[in-house]
Amino acid sequence: MISVVIPALNEEQTVAATVETAAAILRDADLPCEIIVVDDASSDRTAELARTAGARVVSHVANMGYGRSLKDGILAASHDIIVITDADGTYPIAKIPSLVRGLDAGYDMVVGQRTGRAYRGSVIKSPLRWLLKNLTEFTCGQEIPDINSGLRAFRRSAVLPYLARLCNTFSFTTSLTLAFLMNGKSVLHLPVSYDERIGSTSKVRLLRDSLRTMQYIVEAVTYYNPLKIFMLISVCCLLVSFSGFVFAALSKFLAVYVLAIGMALMSVLVFALGLLAVLLKQIMDGKTGG
Repeated sequence: MISVVIPALNEEQTVAATVETAAAILRDADLPCEIIVVDDASSDRTAELARTAGARVVSHVANMGYGRSLKDGILAASHDIIVITDADGTYPIAKIPSLVRGLDAGYDMVVGQRTGRAYRGSVIKSPLRWLLKNLTEFTCGQEIPDINSGLRAFRRSAVLPYLARLCNTFSFTTSLTLAFLMNGKSVLHLPVSYDERIGSTSKVRLLRDSLRTMQYIVEAVTYYNPLKIFMLISVCCLLVSFSGFVFAALSKFLAVYVLAIGMALMSVLVFALGLLAVLLKQIMDGKTGG
């Protein structure tokens, strides 16, 4: 049994078709399911049309955000296998059975890895996506083909321990990926096509949501693997110190030499703080049984 969770905000043009298509595809694949549409305080007929199409609707009285909608849908789900997707026609619903088969094969989460021109996006979006991808790969220490795809399958029981720490905004999928990978869970990426959205313009605010995502990545690495972020800062201080020594030797400026010594000491101090942060995390994990 599968619960398909679909967050929706003013998606009256596509929500009914998304619900009906998902139900038909899963029925044909002999995968019994329930479909939950979380209406995030839409001002149009999204909730009404979703309910008419056969979905169970969870409604917010005020706009709570993409991540909060997914959290509420997951908590409302009746079944352990959860599939999340969007209501705007961007993701291929027909790939859901393939994602579920990945879970049956033993993976903890299966992600639809987006491909195509619509995913590559504008000349502004691509560099930001590259930056976020590299930050998350540094955080996890492994390659991540698609950090924030909104089409994925996982088990409810696997995500519940991390749910409270996951983002309530568009960074939910990024935070979910980081939580799984940094806790040693297996994630499979399956290439899927990604199409232009149908209806109103995207709710994503590129700069704002990118900054929020970077903020969460820093918070995640500090929480899950604090030594990594402290080591990065320590190495940066050490490089500045080395550059200062070289410049001082060439220029004979005493002030630069003193600054270089200070940065070297700062590097040692930051590294020591990182070791302390690791110790504190181990103590906290011990108290919570983690």
